[in-house]
Amino acid sequence: MTKPAILRPDALPVNDRGNGARTIPLVTRSCGSTSMINGITAFDPGAKIGVHFHNCEESVMILEGEAVAEIDGERHYLKTGDTTFIPPNIPHRFLNETDKLMRILWIYADIDASRTMVATGIEQTIDDEHEKAKKQ
Repeated sequence: MTKPAILRPDALPVNDRGNGARTIPLVTRSCGSTSMINGITAFDPGAKIGVHFHNCEESVMILEGEAVAEIDGERHYLKTGDTTFIPPNIPHRFLNETDKLMRILWIYADIDASRTMVATGIEQTIDDEHEKAKKQ
């Protein structure tokens, strides 16, 4: 039987994704999850990630700051507390076009979630991305 877990982001490994974005995996297989994963990504001022899509549903909540969500080619301006729902295979990305830190909580509805970068077509599982995370 899987046991409950308390996760403390400041004590967990961080994945530097480049371009001013850093991810802290939270609920993953390593804590016993069998159906979902989530984490926090921080975006420095001016940071952005490339356009990509996932093989499952995703929800993103703005925890801090303001963001631009580009979803299927349309720009949406988001503030703290705003939350997105993105169906599978919809191209999207998040950008921080402000001069302050922006943080998001993301949730994938599948333990086997993957990310495919639109520019290159390269697909990688989120588990593989998390393997790159390093303890701070």
